[in-house]
Amino acid sequence: MVETSTTASNLEQQLEAVFREHARMIYRTARGVTGRHDDAEDVLQNVFLKLVRQPLAPDFTKSPKAYLYRAAVNASIDIVRRRRAETLNDGLDRIEAPPSQDVDERESRHRLLYESIAELNPDAAQIVILRYMHNQSDAEIARFLGVSRGAIALKLFRSRARLRKLISARLGDQP
Repeated sequence: MVETSTTASNLEQQLEAVFREHARMIYRTARGVTGRHDDAEDVLQNVFLKLVRQPLAPDFTKSPKAYLYRAAVNASIDIVRRRRAETLNDGLDRIEAPPSQDVDERESRHRLLYESIAELNPDAAQIVILRYMHNQSDAEIARFLGVSRGAIALKLFRSRARLRKLISARLGDQP
């Protein structure tokens, strides 16, 4: 019995240390993807709740930072997709005073970009976010994800082309 409580206490201390070390990165990633403080807080909380409630995944024990980053990206993309679906379903029901044009346009561009990123597969979205939101080089991303720099460069090239098409389609332009 003492051994179990000691092990649980040790695990709790380890998770607390992981939280202190990586919470800021998770929040920053989620905030960048969702564009909202509340959503970023929810992602942070949900990522760590899953860690506490489920057995630790082998990917987590290999590289906690990479595992947590991927979890944050995936949870954030889910929020963006859910928000887009909700907006499509009830967009006509809400009539509000229009915000200032600059703020509205900036938010609109941000939403367009991240809704388009949400259409990419999770691996591609993760690489795009690491490169352009966290300003990591191809080599840094390759080391972080454990793949070759060439694979990252190719994935970024293809992802940017796909994003251009998605954004053009959303704007009503022909690619």
